[in-house]
Amino acid sequence: MVIEPVKRQLRHMRMRLRALPLILSALLALGSVPARATDSHDYGKDEYVIIRDGMAPNKQLSLTAHADGEGGVENFHVWLMAEPAHQKIMALDDISSDNNLDTGPNAYHAQWRGDSRGVAVLFRHGRHEMQLNLYRIEGRRAYLVRGPSLFRQVIGRDVNDDDDLRRSVPQMEWKGSDRFVLRESRLFKVSDAAFAPLLGAYGKVTDKLDDGASMVAFSAEADCG
Repeated sequence: MVIEPVKRQLRHMRMRLRALPLILSALLALGSVPARATDSHDYGKDEYVIIRDGMAPNKQLSLTAHADGEGGVENFHVWLMAEPAHQKIMALDDISSDNNLDTGPNAYHAQWRGDSRGVAVLFRHGRHEMQLNLYRIEGRRAYLVRGPSLFRQVIGRDVNDDDDLRRSVPQMEWKGSDRFVLRESRLFKVSDAAFAPLLGAYGKVTDKLDDGASMVAFSAEADCG
């Protein structure tokens, strides 16, 4: 699903895809998603805590975390707030108790565009899986942008359960008001010998296991804008 206000923008998005060095891929896969314990937080009734780097450059907006219940396990959301009044505007789409692992505010990392009209939020979807959500800020509201999947661009489909994804590390870096670099590093355990060749220059077998399966790393980046 693509939110209506950004459909036109995505239709005209230009993307230049290239392979990342697989040594970098391995470092990202092994080092960027530590198998740490769940980060939880007990929120007060009116406690909306600014997430990591959550204050917008214009100081007029911020992103905060809030939840109910012990450890924040109920009704978790990341909220767009008006500053400096610290008043709620709206909950961000696609970040909730249904798809998060952590509830502590520091487990959520915001990357704001320099003009405060876009923001990416990185968080753990699973113990070894990071999720990157991109939002366009317009009229003091946040619209979810379904950006490109580099894995899908390479292989022609999304990751499915049969692929046995073991680690997933997306990264994004703003390069201007309408450009960003998107990186994806993934690690799979697969029994199908045909899987790695499908990835071409973007994939490599990193280990062969005693059970006949293989560990396959995928790594790519793209200039988007």
